[in-house]
Amino acid sequence: MKNFSFQNSVKIVFGKNQISQLPTLIEEGKKVMVLYGGGSIKRNGIYDQVMDSLKNYEVIEFSGIEPNPVYETLMRAVEIIRNEKVDFLLAVGGGSVLDGTKFISAAVNFKGYTWDIMAKNAPLTEPTLPIGTVLTLPATGSEMNANFVVTNKDTQEKLGMNKPEVLPQFSILDPQAMFSLPERQISNGIVDTFIHTTEQYLTYPDAGYLQDRQAEGILQTLVEIGPKYLENKTDYDLASNFMWCATNALNGLIGVGVPQDWVTHMIGHELTAYYGVDHGQSLAIVLPGVLELKRVEKAGKIIQYAERVWGITEGTEDEKIDAAIQKTIDFFESLQVKTRLSDYGIDGSRFQDIKNRFVRRGLTGIGERGTFTPDDIVKVLELRK
Repeated sequence: MKNFSFQNSVKIVFGKNQISQLPTLIEEGKKVMVLYGGGSIKRNGIYDQVMDSLKNYEVIEFSGIEPNPVYETLMRAVEIIRNEKVDFLLAVGGGSVLDGTKFISAAVNFKGYTWDIMAKNAPLTEPTLPIGTVLTLPATGSEMNANFVVTNKDTQEKLGMNKPEVLPQFSILDPQAMFSLPERQISNGIVDTFIHTTEQYLTYPDAGYLQDRQAEGILQTLVEIGPKYLENKTDYDLASNFMWCATNALNGLIGVGVPQDWVTHMIGHELTAYYGVDHGQSLAIVLPGVLELKRVEKAGKIIQYAERVWGITEGTEDEKIDAAIQKTIDFFESLQVKTRLSDYGIDGSRFQDIKNRFVRRGLTGIGERGTFTPDDIVKVLELRK
């Protein structure tokens, strides 16, 4: 196991009707901006709960944060915050709203071109605005980490960043908020959670025995409850277990001291940027290709995954790897998430553009061993046509 330093200060308030706890979590007298997406929180009652809990605060609303939040939209919020002197940001929604709010927090007092926060990992030398979240769509783990992903339409870039300065102070997780979600969002969220876990697990054995078991527990739970939850969206126990899996998949704990990959996400972001496929869909396309292409380098962990997660104990090592990859594909398909580029009408015309973008960024050796090349990206995409 590698050396590591771990700290996560996010307060999680989990369970039924916990939005009512907001007055105990936000300091009295704060000027609060409530940020959300397309308005679904007004249809499912979450908006009313939030606003009722904030009735003694001065509140400004900012709506319209997109799935895959857009830089230009977020900068409009930044200008309002600067003009109105907002003190606190409350993100109400799924990962995109939370991610966008983190970027806004970083950008408000940033000196210089704000896209450099994403494109150049520019340091945050000025204070960021404090953040709280009310999670309505589990997937990204953004409620308990410092990660955020933003899309720039002008440059056709979708970039991820991690800044400890924007870690939420608290996150409210009420599984009841998920009851009205569309099936497509649930499916994408389960896939995203699953692959957050495999990015930290399907690498190579490195004596992270506890981390392996924790990751396997998340994967096994998702396999057990995923299809059931799609059929029973108001089952509180299924909803709560999925929500807690999503948080634990990316709050940092299962990744401490072990190698991590993240190639699937990096390629997936490009598919979303170029073709507009959902984030979860992009990951379901890419992961099987990554596992197939790197089956020799990843053999130890794929076989462990086959045996412990899928119960595959018969056959040669190659047969176990083949079966594990197929089981993974079958699981995604059982969630109604297609796993080939052709399923989304995508051909290979822009594969070289995607490759060249990695080259321009200097990302010529990525993955857990630093051996995944831009040519490998094209090979993966060819495998998934």
